Amino acid sequence: MSAATRMPTCFIPHGAGPCFFMDWNPPTTWHRMRDFLMGIADTLPARPTAIVMVSGHWLTAGFNVTSGAQPDLIYDYGGFPPHTYDLRYPAPGEPQLAERITALLHAAGQPSQADAQRGFDHGMFIPLKLMFPDADVPVVQLSLRHDLDPLAHLQAGQALTALRDEGVLIVGSGMSFHNMRGYGDPRFGPISDTFDAWLTATVEADPATRAQGLAHWDQAPSARLCHPPRAEEHLLPLMVVAGAASEGRGQRVFSDRVLETTLSAYRFD
Repeated sequence: MSAATRMPTCFIPHGAGPCFFMDWNPPTTWHRMRDFLMGIADTLPARPTAIVMVSGHWLTAGFNVTSGAQPDLIYDYGGFPPHTYDLRYPAPGEPQLAERITALLHAAGQPSQADAQRGFDHGMFIPLKLMFPDADVPVVQLSLRHDLDPLAHLQAGQALTALRDEGVLIVGSGMSFHNMRGYGDPRFGPISDTFDAWLTATVEADPATRAQGLAHWDQAPSARLCHPPRAEEHLLPLMVVAGAASEGRGQRVFSDRVLETTLSAYRFD
């Protein structure tokens, strides 16, 4: 593909469990986020040849990659209505892409391995059911490292930059605010606003400043109130897609007040 059709990279919020496919109170809680996710495909320069999804719900020692031809779904949420465990997303895997990703990561000094048994968790299939409902784009999932080292995740993303010129869409699936005790608590509204303002300014800065800021994100205002220590796995997918953006510029493309907190999405072109 030419540079004109290079794929962006995206960091998206995936909501709360299967929230988009069930009743909620109030009913409109997730509507704006749902509509944003449903509209992403129309903003892309072309139909992706494949998707690399980095989920905040898969942590491993190194960077593992799903390599099965038809991975099962993992319903890794609890306490939701029975019908949400019947949701389906039969997207094919892409073993050759998985092999290429592990090779790129190894070449960059990042230990990785293919996992033919791992299925797709809800950080993958819930948002993709909205983004690409026909489930006809091949998908591989990339894990996070369980040491949660932001620099390592930025570097892993950098190793995958070339995939964008092959039509591969790299998506980080997480949440820009993820303190479970903060959701629904009005006191966390201003706290989430403070961190979101810093995060947006950092993402939208020049690439060198962006990388420096994200590598030390925990020093940002209210950072640890928004992502408690050892619980920042929902923010780390942002580091991977920011790394894969290379010299591309970032911008906030969505923000909403949900459960008393500010949640945002970012895109890098």
